[in-house]
This record gives sequence, C-alpha cells and structure tokens, in this order.
Amino acid sequence: MPASWDEALDRIAEGLRRTRAEYGPDGVGVFGGGGLTNEKAYTLGKFARVVLGTSQIDYNGRFCMSSAAAAGIKAFGLDRGLPFPLEDIPKTGCVILVGSNLAETMPPSLRFFNELKENGGTLIVIDPRRTKTAEQADLHLAPRPGTDLALALGLLHLVIAEGRVDEEYVQERTVGWEDARAAAMAHWPEYVERITGVSVPELRETVRMFCEPESAMVLTARGPEQQSKGTDTVGAWINLCLATGRAGRPLSGYGCLTGQGNGQGGREHGQKADQLPGYRKLDDPAARRHVAEVWGVDPDSLPGPGRSAYELLDALGTDIKSLLLMASNPVVSAPRAAHVEERIKALDFLAVCDVVLSETAALADVVLPVTQWAEETGTTTNLEGRVLLRRQAVTPPDGVRSDLEVLHELAARLGVEKGFPTDPEEIFEELRRASAGGPADYSGITYRRIVEENGVFWPCPAVEPEGLTGAEGGAGGPGAQRSAAGRPASTQDATASAEESAARAEDPTASTVDTAGRVHPGTPRLFLDRFATPDGRARFVPVSHRAIAEEPDDEYPVLLTTGRVVAQYQSGAQTRRVAELNAAAPGPFVELHPRLAARLGAAEGDPVAVVSRRGRAVAPARITNAIRPDTVFMPFHWPGEGRANSLTNPALDPTSRMPEFKACAVRLEAVRP
Repeated sequence: MPASWDEALDRIAEGLRRTRAEYGPDGVGVFGGGGLTNEKAYTLGKFARVVLGTSQIDYNGRFCMSSAAAAGIKAFGLDRGLPFPLEDIPKTGCVILVGSNLAETMPPSLRFFNELKENGGTLIVIDPRRTKTAEQADLHLAPRPGTDLALALGLLHLVIAEGRVDEEYVQERTVGWEDARAAAMAHWPEYVERITGVSVPELRETVRMFCEPESAMVLTARGPEQQSKGTDTVGAWINLCLATGRAGRPLSGYGCLTGQGNGQGGREHGQKADQLPGYRKLDDPAARRHVAEVWGVDPDSLPGPGRSAYELLDALGTDIKSLLLMASNPVVSAPRAAHVEERIKALDFLAVCDVVLSETAALADVVLPVTQWAEETGTTTNLEGRVLLRRQAVTPPDGVRSDLEVLHELAARLGVEKGFPTDPEEIFEELRRASAGGPADYSGITYRRIVEENGVFWPCPAVEPEGLTGAEGGAGGPGAQRSAAGRPASTQDATASAEESAARAEDPTASTVDTAGRVHPGTPRLFLDRFATPDGRARFVPVSHRAIAEEPDDEYPVLLTTGRVVAQYQSGAQTRRVAELNAAAPGPFVELHPRLAARLGAAEGDPVAVVSRRGRAVAPARITNAIRPDTVFMPFHWPGEGRANSLTNPALDPTSRMPEFKACAVRLEAVRP
C-alpha cells in the first residue's frame, strides 16, 4: 500500500533496529550493486559498518569480475580491470579475447577491435559459441564450457616447447617461474585437445599468432571468470602473458573487461564483504586505523569480513533476518535462483531501494523509489580505471529521492546524526581522504579535475599542500601515497601536469612523473617500471587443470552455459520495460545444435525444458550450428518459467567466491502440448 516517505523510512529503521536488538548486528544484511556510483557504494559500506555495525555486506559485482580481481592481485599486487587505456587496443599486434561476446555485451567497445584489424592486428576469440564477436575473429576457438584453464595451460606448454619464452623478462621482472613452468609442462597438446575439444593445430596457430607480433594482449571476461576455478583460470592466462613478456610493456599485457556501469569503482570503496575504501583489506589493522580516523570511529568498532554474495543470500531467513538491498535483483540474477527467492521470502524484514519494481522488490516489506542515473550526479570508474563524472541531466519525478538521501535519513533515525551527507561532491571529498595511500588511491582526484581532464586514472595520490593532510593521507606518513608501480612515492613522484597526462595517453612509453612539482597526473598505464608487489616483480602462480564442479553424466548429459543478449541488460528489470528492446528480445530461449535438437525431436521454436539438479526452465528452441553439439545456451535476463538461473550451480571459487554460472550439467526434455 502507498505510504509517505516518513512512514516508509520509519518502518525500515524500526525493522533494522528490532533485528539488531534481537539477533545482534549480524542479523542484518546489506546487499549492494555494481551500478551504484562511487559515492553511493562508499556510503553504503560506511552505513553498514558504522550505523548497523554488521559484517554482512556484499554486492552483485561478486557475480561479475571477482575472479579476475583475485587473480590480478595475486600476480600483479593490484586489481584494475585494464592496466592500459582502451585506445591502446587498436595499436597492439594481437588480442586473445577469452569468454567475451562484446559485440552484444559491450557494443561501443567493438570499434577498438575493428580498428585493431584495420591496423593489421589479429583477433583470436575463445568462446563455446560462434557469437557475433567470434564471427569477426581471425581465429575462433570453441572449447567445452569450463575448460579455459586447460586451454591456457596447453598454450603455455607450447610456448615453452617452441622456445618462445622471454627468458630475460622472466628473470628480471617475475618470480615463481619454475613451478609454473612445471605445471604447464604437464598439459601437453594432445591431452589439452581431449579436455577442451580444441585441436592441436588450432593450439599451435594460436601460439604463433600471439607470439610473433612485438606486442599482444589477453583480455578475459565472464566466460573464464564465472567458474568455481575462475581465479586459477585467469591466473593461467596471466602466466601466459608473463612468460611471453607481455605484462607491463607498452601496448601489451593482461586485462579484464568489466561488466556493469561502475564495475570497477563498485569494487573499490567498501561494499564488498572484505574491503574498506581505497581497495584496502578489512582485516588489515593499518587500513582499519586509517579509515576509522576518517570516519571518526574507534577502529575496534568496525566489524570484520562477512559472507560473500551467494553465501549471504543463502543465509537469509536463518542467520540473517533483515536485509537492506540496493540496485540489485538477485531473484533473477543469483545462481540457484529459486532457492534464493525462497530464502528472501523467509526474511523477517526486507527493504529495497530501486528505480523499478523488480522481482526482488516485489517481495519487499518496504520499497523506496530512488533516482536513476540521469536524475543524479556522481562518479563512476570505468574498466580502464578512469574516474568519470556523471552530471544530473533531468529532474526526478515528484516523490523520488536519491539513495544518498535514504542512507542519510536512515542513519539519523538509527542514532547517527552526522557523517552521512547527501551532496555527492562532499562525499567524494571524504572518499578521497579514506582512499589516500590505498591501492585505489583517489586522493588527488577532484570533481574539477575530472571535468577538465575528461576523467582521471587512478592511482592518483594527493600532494601536500594542495592535497590531503593529517591521518595517513599526507605525503610521507605511515600510509604514504604510492606511485603507479605500487612503491612509496616521493613528492616528486606524485606530481605532474594535466598536459603531461594527456601526452602520456598518446605515448605509452612516456614518463608518469612531472618534475615541475604540480599535481599527480593519474596513471593511465600501470606496471611499466615495476609491479605493485613488495619487490616490484610479478608473481607466476602455478595452476593445474581441474574439472568443473558438475560434469555431465548419464542423467544430466549436456552442458549449460549462460550469458547476455544485446537488447537486454543484466536481470532485465529495467530493459524489459522498454517496448523497443522487448520487441528485439521478447523472451528467453534455448540455443542448441541441430544434432541435439534432432535427438530431442525439437523443431525451431518448440518449447524445450532444461533440467538441472537445482531446477527446471522452459523456453523456445533456437537451433543453430553456432554452438557446440554438447552444449546449450540460455540468456539469464528473465524471471518465471524461463529463468536460466534456476538451473545454475552456486559452487564457489575458493578464492573469489564466484559462483559457477558458466558451466553445469543439464538434461533436455521435449515439452508436449
């Protein structure tokens, strides 16, 4: 029923207060989203830990690029989606694109790959489906879903066997090579062919195309990452880049193509279960002291790490009794979605802030209508690590408030009158201080600079006196800012002009330091001098092939993989309300090979049931030679009987806690009238 804002906010505050009183702070959960601005993500994390005192906070980005983030930290000491600007892609010699259909999931980025080919570079696409992206590739490899790890190891084996290792680079810029080498040599080409279905000649051609140019890149997306071994899988592709001397060199290296609008920034400033602002670790005593001082609280009052996204959702109604949810729709987007829906229904209290009445919001006790992207101002950080300012373009409808206003009002009702402003720029100024000295250091970035310089790349430490002072934010303190390489930076290291920042964007070999002593220019390109590890060297991480959590068997003989289509976005909560997009993509479908369709007796458009150990989904058949005969594909944008995530496996990566969306065992059933 309709309610006034005061009535709704009072009820939320009372629901959260009652749960805390009866079950303690961890009886309350908070679930955020990668679509939140930096200011919102920062404030949500602060609200959870300072106002609610709960450790139970995570966000839907855990379902997106968390495995790549974990692998990047292991290898390089730092996670930033791309360690170079997108504009470097057309200038390289070869790109291996692993598990990304960017023609449909990131269409604006396709121009960089078209320019790559126009410039004489080559594109290798690795995907079980012959997607619109794969159709444009010079070479398309179609491995079995869940075997990307073995594929990368097989390629590294051939690099070693064919004498293509950059021995000088490995010796000077890495550690751990011998163990990684031994692991790769156990994956000989014929063995990898049996696992992946990719032929030995295709493996050899991939190695030739990747190694012959002076520069080359590997870019991964959700395909290799959304697996129960996603961190190791991405690590294997990073090992390939390190062995061939690609990482940290101009126009070369490894990068991750992030998915959501603020996929990078959303994972940097505190809405993750184990994180504080500036990409600091929540269990690091120095990080806790620094952030607590910025927040004006006792470090010991901050809770420790909590559950990851799926584990948090799985605990709803048992350990977690109330949930505050923003910018997410897990009833559609979470793995084992029917189970997650039942857990949400078991809550004592659910409050949702959203721009539409999503399937999750429809289950809430209180729904707050909040501003959407064009109705508010805030910063986002794109996949390059470039911080951008999004200005309010239109006036929100009457009766709509921002998430920041909601958190301000709830904090006040729960006894915290100060520390939760509603002005995005004021919050960003605090975020700068909280991030100072951290891996994702924004302390030298301001709204003015973002506008004048068309975005600023982090890390961008502040320089006294113009920048930050006090606590651990000032130059030379215990949390002294770091250079692009991750080492402690002198004042001279941390200064440069906006003009030189632009010049460096044109010249990837240009210096990152302005000796004139003005402001740090930001860091478009990472690792050119050293990596963000204590000794400046990248880490090889030895990995070996292992099977997905659920291999096909006699009862469930087919592999299911899931993904997106161009006309819908994520859970579809917004795009399914646009008539033109619904006309282009009106509903779910089951993509299957003609041989599989023939065995099933299904014709184009016939309803097909896909059944896993977790659930059943029904959708029309889409028969095509563009998919492997042992695999079916379903997009995950829809609820109801065609909900693909009713089928997917919540088996978690042991490091990133990423669920295995990309491969599980299913059987197909014909649906008769």
